[in-house]
Amino acid sequence: MEAACRRFEELAERLNQPETAADPALFRRLMQEYHDAQPAIEAYRSWQTARDHLEQARALLQDDTLDAEFRDIVHQEICEKQQNMAELENILKIALLPKDKNDGRDVIMEIRSGAGGDEAALFAHSLFRMYSMYIQNKGWQMEILNLSETELGGAKEVVFSVSGAGVYSRLKYESGVHRVQRVPETETQGRIHTSTATVAVMPQAEEVEVQLDMKDLRIDTFRSSGAGGQHINKTSSAIRVTHLPTGMVVECQNERSQFQNKDKALEVLRSRLLAQKQQAQQDAINASRQGQVGTGDRSEKIRTYNFPQDRCTDHRIGLTLHNLDRIMDGGLDDLLDELACREQAEKLKQLNGPA
Repeated sequence: MEAACRRFEELAERLNQPETAADPALFRRLMQEYHDAQPAIEAYRSWQTARDHLEQARALLQDDTLDAEFRDIVHQEICEKQQNMAELENILKIALLPKDKNDGRDVIMEIRSGAGGDEAALFAHSLFRMYSMYIQNKGWQMEILNLSETELGGAKEVVFSVSGAGVYSRLKYESGVHRVQRVPETETQGRIHTSTATVAVMPQAEEVEVQLDMKDLRIDTFRSSGAGGQHINKTSSAIRVTHLPTGMVVECQNERSQFQNKDKALEVLRSRLLAQKQQAQQDAINASRQGQVGTGDRSEKIRTYNFPQDRCTDHRIGLTLHNLDRIMDGGLDDLLDELACREQAEKLKQLNGPA
């Protein structure tokens, strides 16, 4: 920690130098390192202060002239300081936990309707609305890359990018199968239907991380479909990119220009390939490990939205909240905070070993 403090001070000094400000790439890299180190440094300095206060209190007990009443006060203070130090040590441990290298990245999100026909598509659109409102509340930026709607206003598929501070660190927990239980608008007898939608959250890949060989790509053009402006159905501006080695197919039709759609489609493809590569590495690491939070395993149902009971249950951590309307209006922080805390607890458990 002393070495980390020295590095932190060095970063603060370099960030104030004119030559650093003149190099945007260097400034961003150093600022990111400074920002990442700050919580641990602040926790360590608070721990040092608490330790010094504890030592001063213990030194007072060495004075034989203290009366009994004052000695009791000092003993009480020592107990409080010891408890404070234990709390600060735990905070410091959490600050020093290994960070997910993707936490600072922007993301590509994909929502697809699952089992349930038209109701599944309507639920997929409800999820898209929920995430859109959450993104707006956080002050992040969102861009729709591809949207395939149904006649009833549902969404067979929606692909969009999200950019901002700490986007992946929050949204990474949303990958998986989401289940809804509600009475559909098309239901005439009031029966509750169960439908599903899948959500994929992928860290956005840089070109240097995933190199695409154009010989591995088949690029087709077609006319855009669906509601839109005057360019819809008049020009072959929509793009379909097929990655031949993996069979991945990406479509993009939301931009007016064929070149813009191609760039967006390649951006999604790179992110998918990076996510596939990272998931394979994570699967190998966690082959014998159970109960991981936030792996994005799409084979498991991660959350149920039960409208008749005003209930939202996250099955990974056994958390049930009864404020479904607020959640569907983008109030996801209570859920995401609990998921983040559980992930920290799992990491601390590994760090400390068996009790």
